[in-house]
Amino acid sequence: MAQEANPFESLQEQIDDAAAYLDVRDDIITRLKNPERILETNLSVEMDDGRLELFRAYRSQFNGDRGPYKGGIRYHPNVSRDEVKALSGWMVYKCAVVDIPYGGGKGGIVINPKDYSESELERVSRSFAKELRPFIGEDRDIPAPDVNTGQREMNWIKDTYETLENTTAPGVITGKALTNGGSEGRVEATGRSTMLTAREAFDYFDRDIEGATVAVQGYGNAGSVAAKLIEDLGATIVAVSDSSGGIYDADGLDAHAVKDFKNETGTVSDYEDTEAITNDELLTLDVDLLAPAALENAIDGDLANDVQADIIVEAANGPLTPEADDVLTERDIAVFPDILANAGGVTVSYFEWVQNRQRFYWTEERVNDELERVIVTAFDNLVDAYEKHDLPNFRTAAYVVAIRRVVDAYKSSGNWP
Repeated sequence: MAQEANPFESLQEQIDDAAAYLDVRDDIITRLKNPERILETNLSVEMDDGRLELFRAYRSQFNGDRGPYKGGIRYHPNVSRDEVKALSGWMVYKCAVVDIPYGGGKGGIVINPKDYSESELERVSRSFAKELRPFIGEDRDIPAPDVNTGQREMNWIKDTYETLENTTAPGVITGKALTNGGSEGRVEATGRSTMLTAREAFDYFDRDIEGATVAVQGYGNAGSVAAKLIEDLGATIVAVSDSSGGIYDADGLDAHAVKDFKNETGTVSDYEDTEAITNDELLTLDVDLLAPAALENAIDGDLANDVQADIIVEAANGPLTPEADDVLTERDIAVFPDILANAGGVTVSYFEWVQNRQRFYWTEERVNDELERVIVTAFDNLVDAYEKHDLPNFRTAAYVVAIRRVVDAYKSSGNWP
């Protein structure tokens, strides 16, 4: 697995690859490859034993040409300035490819949440919310959950913001609990869009997803939901993994039961009657569909030579390095990119924000129907661009669609000092 690839450089290379097929000035492309601003702050937080601990935290606001900045906040020891820059950039083009009126942002705290109590995590979250307060808002920048964060952390941030601003503003953040203004269908949204992209991909290639073999790397929220929903289409989940390793059963796993097992034990490892495999072994299994759903840079150029899947659908952000993309394109392995496949999270976050602004809440059925419409339309637009411009791969097609929309918004707004 690659660890050395710089995610921000990967993003910039992806934009350059697509720009080669667009009639857009170089100076505008340069603008679209760099963030507008970055907040970098140190949080001094009191621990349960009374000592102070320092946490580095970031918020990148990459581009706001199409609307308020939008993007998650992750808690992870590997959070870095370049990572949040890259993730905020991917959010710009993710929102554009599914045509929702947002720009892109991303944030993170350098922390391993497993090492801290709930009360300590609440103080860390509220400290970060206090620093974010001047930069976020319902029409400015709308954070959301990401790696190692969820409804609990979003509720803390929302409450801190509303308390300090002496207001009620549920739309300041998305991914909240239903009792705090969250949306039905939000928890499953990223996994659902991964499933919808996989379904449409198999249909595009005139293949039956029923009976298809599937491997899922990363069995957190996105990966486990995608696995369960793809299994519901009749596919066979033969392998899943998490940070501790993976499990394999050629006859098929019960995706729902494996998730229950992980909820009980904290890992998929040691699930009964399965073969233990590494994450790299999972990524190179001979399967019909591979869904990388962990962190970025899971597949580098070397590992890509060993990938045997026919179709890859990216549930994670940036799981392939540019070198891996080149290898897989050369090998004719179809990759449906993250900015489409995992866009369900931000799409339903948009639905949540709309509901918050209107104070009118939708049923889960309506949320899922609207999400399916958005993802299927975006998939159709992507393959139209792929075929019309004779593009090398579907990632380039997605960026061609997305960059065009951002450039159109920028040009139509004009520019002033």
